[in-house]
Formats: sequence, structure tokens, C-alpha cells
Amino acid sequence: MASIGEKTNLDVFKQHESEVRSYCRSFPTIFTKAQGYKLWDGEGNEFIDFFAGAGALNYGHNHPKMKEKLMAYIESDGVTHGLDMATTAKEEFIEKLQSTILSPRNMEYKVMFPGPTGTNSVESALKLARKVTGRETVMSFTNAFHGMTLGSLSITGNQSKRHGAGVSLHNTVVMPYDNFIDNQTDSVQYIERFLEDKGSGVSKPAAIILETVQGEGGINVSSFDWLKRLEALCKKLEIFLIVDDIQAGVGRTGPFFSFEPAGIKPDIICLSKSIGGYGLPFALTLIKPEHDIWDPGEHNGTFRGNNLAFVTATEALSFWEDDTLTNEVNKKGEKVQEFLKSLAEKYPKLNGSVRGRGLMQGLVCDVDGLADAICCSAFEKGLILETAGIDDQVIKVMPPLNIDDKALDEGLAILEESIKEVLKNK
Repeated sequence: MASIGEKTNLDVFKQHESEVRSYCRSFPTIFTKAQGYKLWDGEGNEFIDFFAGAGALNYGHNHPKMKEKLMAYIESDGVTHGLDMATTAKEEFIEKLQSTILSPRNMEYKVMFPGPTGTNSVESALKLARKVTGRETVMSFTNAFHGMTLGSLSITGNQSKRHGAGVSLHNTVVMPYDNFIDNQTDSVQYIERFLEDKGSGVSKPAAIILETVQGEGGINVSSFDWLKRLEALCKKLEIFLIVDDIQAGVGRTGPFFSFEPAGIKPDIICLSKSIGGYGLPFALTLIKPEHDIWDPGEHNGTFRGNNLAFVTATEALSFWEDDTLTNEVNKKGEKVQEFLKSLAEKYPKLNGSVRGRGLMQGLVCDVDGLADAICCSAFEKGLILETAGIDDQVIKVMPPLNIDDKALDEGLAILEESIKEVLKNK
């Protein structure tokens, strides 16, 4: 394969698009086509996608059944923009969500459509928790990422992203995530001590918000026991528990909700990214009915009714009518994790370790700049990977959930070739 990007002219983007652009710097080519687990650029180069739209494409690109339903809906002049008006597309989605996801799990939640992005869902969750409890503070965790609007940034750990706010970020307190300090320190006990001691300087928060697997933070995984005890603490002290399942949910870690194996039922659940199925902007906030005290229009947005996304999301939920996809993700996740562990053992110069759950896996490279160099090499060889972690030290492996074994093996082989090449030139 010729050097990727060698003939690609990116001048239009360099001259006219803001310097804030990021992913196009990591993947310097002009993509023209996508299908399943593959992308193609204008030069005919083919790429295996282990990035999956940062978790927004759990079912791959342009899934044929979703595309068919979407095209038929457009052809029939179905409503595209409807604010939060009642439409047939919304009705069908709500009914499918209830019958396929919530009812079988004995989960009773009201569905809120807060706007088209994950940070819209998080902002609505924070507002509602504060409204119900009458308290202002929200507790979040080290290395958390919850979005780029001001409320979401206030509970995000990444210093550079927080700095981009340009103003002080208030009414939050940060506590150590599971195993953040070390493997022996019980951070739930640590939090409880702060909240119950009136001399701690930490007031009781309206809510505690968390990701069960911290994606942008470096694929940090919380134990199910930690989640159970944190939920128990929230119930004891009458604090909202909010789970941000925007990246880890919708099957990415195996079950539909990433927290299912822990047996917890959060007060609020934030969903976006792959809930729409097709990559269309879509988010929702699930609220326990007793907390749904919004006044009409108290939280709204012009694009909170993306009917095209309702159509594809409804079709995507068909994947969850049985356990087939969950079983596939668990099987493939074990395969990826074992392969990454073998790489860490085979190439000690990586100073590597492995984290993850399901098809949300990370290879930690504790050598400055190494993970970035490996991902750049992989791109040149036709594999799209993203880094994560505060120092971009983690290579994220997040292919579409329905990728076939042959493609998965091919992508993993390219990853190993890239590691060999980078370490050889070190």
C-alpha cells in the first residue's frame, strides 16, 4: 500500500477549518465511503475501523437494515424536524425501547430527549438532580470525561479540556475512582468518610456521576462490587446516582447497559453515541419516574426530536431481542484482551498492561509518545485506532460490535506489525 495521505490534498481544511479540529490530524486523508467495519479514502485506500466513531458506531457504518428503514422513511416524507412534538417515529422508538430494553430488565424509567449529543444528556441529568434535591454540588471522579459544555466540563477530570472553558468551573468535587490511588485503598469508604464527617469541608452533593468504564480517561474499569457499594452509599445518604453510559453502554462492554452485571439501578442514565444506531445525532436521558418533576419546556432544544435517528434507533434495538450480540461481544472481547496481553508480554519495551471490558479494550504503553506513534503507524498500514488517557498513553481497541472474526484478526495483526515497526525504530 502506498503511503496513506501521500496524494491527498488537505489544503481546504488547513486553510478554512478551525485549528480546533483534531481527528483529521490523526487520520490525514479524505474519506469518501464507509461500510460495516471498513472506510475508504479518495485514493482507494481501505481501512479497518477499530475506532467506530468514538463509540457512536457500535453496529458499524451504514448498516443495511437501518439504511433501508431510513431511506424508506425519507422517501415517504416522514417528519424530519419535530422539536418534541409527537410523531410516529418517536412513538415507535419509545415502544421498542420499553418492550426490548426496559421491561425485560424490570427497569421503570421515563424517557427524556434532551438534545442531540451526549453532553446534552449529562447537562439535563445535572439540572434535574439539583432541582429534585435542592443541593448544588455534584461529585465526580478522577479521569472522568462527561462532555465539553460548561456543566459537563465541571465534572470532567482532564486538565486541558477544563482549561478550554475559559472560566472557573464551580459546584463540583472530585473523588478518587476505583483503584485510582492503589489497589488497596477503598475509595467508597474514602468518599463515605468525607460525606459523613462534618469537618471534611465536603457538603452532601445532589448527585454522584460516573462512567463504569472511563473511555477518554484511559479505559479505567470499575469493579462491580465498587459500583454496588457506591449505589448503597447513595441510597443511604439520599444522593442521586447518575451513570454516564454514553460510550460504555449500548453493548460496548457486552450487556446493553454497562452496569447490568453489578445489579444496580441508577436514578438517571445518560445515553447517546450508539443509541441512534446509525451515527445520527441522538441522545436520551432515562429518569426514575419519581424524579420526573420538570416543568414543561424547562429543559429543551431545537433538535431534541431527531426523527431520522428515531427510525434507525428503533431498528438498532432489534439487535437486543435476544442475547446473541451480548454473547458475541463477550467472546470477541476475551479474544482481544488475550491478544493485547500477549503483546504486552512479547514486547516488554512497551512497558505495557491491559485494561477493558467487552469490546472496550486498552493497551497501556507507559513510554512517552509510544502509543501515538503506534497508532500513526497503524493508520499508514490501514488500521484506524485512537489513543486515550491523560497522556495519550492508551491504545483503544473499539471495533464495531458485529465485526467478523477474520477482520478482527486482521486488524489485530496490523496492530502488532505497527508495534514491531515503532519499537524497531526506537
